[in-house]
Amino acid sequence: MKKIAVYNLKGEKVKDLDVKKDIFNIEIKKGLIHQIFTALRANARQPWAHTKDRSDVRGGGRKPWKQKGTGRARHGSNRSPIWTGGGVTFGPLNTRNYKQKINKKMNKKAVAMCLADKINSEKVYLFENLDLKEVNTKNIIKLFEKLSIPTKKSLILTDEKNENILLSVRNIEGLDVVRANDTNVVDLLNHRNLILSLNSLDILENRLTKK
Repeated sequence: MKKIAVYNLKGEKVKDLDVKKDIFNIEIKKGLIHQIFTALRANARQPWAHTKDRSDVRGGGRKPWKQKGTGRARHGSNRSPIWTGGGVTFGPLNTRNYKQKINKKMNKKAVAMCLADKINSEKVYLFENLDLKEVNTKNIIKLFEKLSIPTKKSLILTDEKNENILLSVRNIEGLDVVRANDTNVVDLLNHRNLILSLNSLDILENRLTKK
């Protein structure tokens, strides 16, 4: 059974904790993780680009010149896609839907796999609690330095919305905060180190075992 060291907010080791083997000691399947990752990225995508076809472009009501006798090619409208200022053929539209369906069981497994990989790689830092009494960025930096935790590409998982933590880390580059219930595969893959409290770990375990 894997053990994780538990620290207090002073950076002192308090105890070792056994993590649940049936949740985090699982086979890591990169294909499944990649599938969920790409689906989540697609679901967050917004179709901003939008073009007009020849029926949407203003003008073009009159034939540019007569059909025959000018020596020039035949044209029926100056809004044709081959004209400057004309419509666009097969251009992007803002009505496009990028959504992909995500299976709940697959999503849970992918999250558990990402967590298991971080635990096995010793990239998880567990604390008794993360209840800061006041907003203090310096104390957060000192705590990370004492435990040799890089702030860049690190993610703090809270059990609930914590304003003191949010305000304390907002000016620390590369350090992000998200609730344990809201974290997903994209969050876990985009961050190298994971910082969480015992309560946050319980929330993750309950979330991953809930049917």
